[in-house]
Amino acid sequence: MNTHHNGPARAHETHLSAGEVTSLPAMGEELLADARSANSGSSGRTARTVVALPGLRVTLIALTAGSELAEHEAPDAATLTCLTGQVTLGTTDRTWPLGQGDIVAIPGRRHSLTAETDAAVLLTVRLA
Repeated sequence: MNTHHNGPARAHETHLSAGEVTSLPAMGEELLADARSANSGSSGRTARTVVALPGLRVTLIALTAGSELAEHEAPDAATLTCLTGQVTLGTTDRTWPLGQGDIVAIPGRRHSLTAETDAAVLLTVRLA
């Protein structure tokens, strides 16, 4: 089944089912439009869980330039892939600049994420 997401991003929308296909660039643009919206109350960021399976969660996060995900705990095992734009993943002692197509294994300690430009990133987390 080939299903593409249409319409604005909403927190209550369900994630993809097995076998469904969506366009991450199109979804990222929709989420960025929501993040840019003066009425969104999003603080310059929006997110949607794209895939939720037992033991796995994939979330698309859109951030406007200058917005940040403040320092938070790291999941046990996760990667961050920059789909568009430029972001910086940072810990207290190191930073990782990421551009389109770059991927990093998230370090197992507190970290933050800052959008250097409007950006869309894909967070993949192994759930315990």
